[in-house]
Amino acid sequence: MKNVSFGLDTFGDTTVDLVGNPVHQAQTVRDVIAEAKMAEKVGIDIFGIGEHHRPEYAISAPDIVMTAILASTEKLKVTSSVTVLSSDDPVRLFERYSTMNALSHGRAEITLGRGSFIESFPLFGFDLQDYEKLFSERIDLFAKILEADRKGEGVTWHGDTRSSLENQLLFPPTENGIETWVAVGGSPESVVRAAKYRFPLLLAIIGGAAARFRPYVDLYKRANEQFGQPQKPIGVHSPGLIAATDEEARQLSLENWLKLQRALGAERGWAPADETQFEREIEHGSLYIGSPETVARKIAATIQTLDLDRFTLKYASGPTAHEHLMKSIELYGTEVIPMVREILNEK
Repeated sequence: MKNVSFGLDTFGDTTVDLVGNPVHQAQTVRDVIAEAKMAEKVGIDIFGIGEHHRPEYAISAPDIVMTAILASTEKLKVTSSVTVLSSDDPVRLFERYSTMNALSHGRAEITLGRGSFIESFPLFGFDLQDYEKLFSERIDLFAKILEADRKGEGVTWHGDTRSSLENQLLFPPTENGIETWVAVGGSPESVVRAAKYRFPLLLAIIGGAAARFRPYVDLYKRANEQFGQPQKPIGVHSPGLIAATDEEARQLSLENWLKLQRALGAERGWAPADETQFEREIEHGSLYIGSPETVARKIAATIQTLDLDRFTLKYASGPTAHEHLMKSIELYGTEVIPMVREILNEK
């Protein structure tokens, strides 16, 4: 069996207390640090922090939260989940993460993406008409920065969306590079671009059966072959929650999931989510909600179907109480992951 890594990630979903009262976003951010410490305690490999600028989520500056987590842990790797590269600057991005890696002896990763929301564009003064061009130019620049860092050279780059660079050194240089993934939601062009720049691929599967993403896995592998380069790791990010029983996990998740889906659906023109959809996603889709055994079997099946190197569970979807999230993390590390490894070893 290949060596599969297991992660957790969160957008800092705004939470409620055990009796349903809203928790201040500042407390949610502090709770994420405690959740990351629990993740390390129970043996999770990597912990991801998302970036959003809207009321459902408390984390707008993932690198700052990641730095706090790195300072509070000893072995846990952290990653952005994702860095919205189109509205960020690749030079400053590299400098922030190379500094984080210097402080943590290389435990910080980056996951690049366009993001599934667009609020960062008007917030930071970018035009949505430049959506594609911004991402294309900035991923190209960031790839050149990483290559120059590996070679100990300056960066030379020319484009339209920011100032050009001529043999520019960036500081601090890294000791062993920055592991950088690209998150893809289902665009073939994005899959090929990840291969072109030699980045590992993270598939964001938030709805429907995981098997429908197999063509993207095959496309990524073919692209790597055609570019004449070794295969890179492939991972999946999907939402879920673990409790002692299937019934408890469903009870803890249903209203929170519906609240989040309906809020997002109202913005995007989706039909209102209902309990039937919730159950269908658990049984046949990409909601990993249930007892440790239920979730473990589903994760193992996804890993086998997509030939994965990493599985990451988005452990908060909607305003779930911190205490329930902590229990879910504990069960994921102590019961689910060992069970998944056992299932995979049997194959």
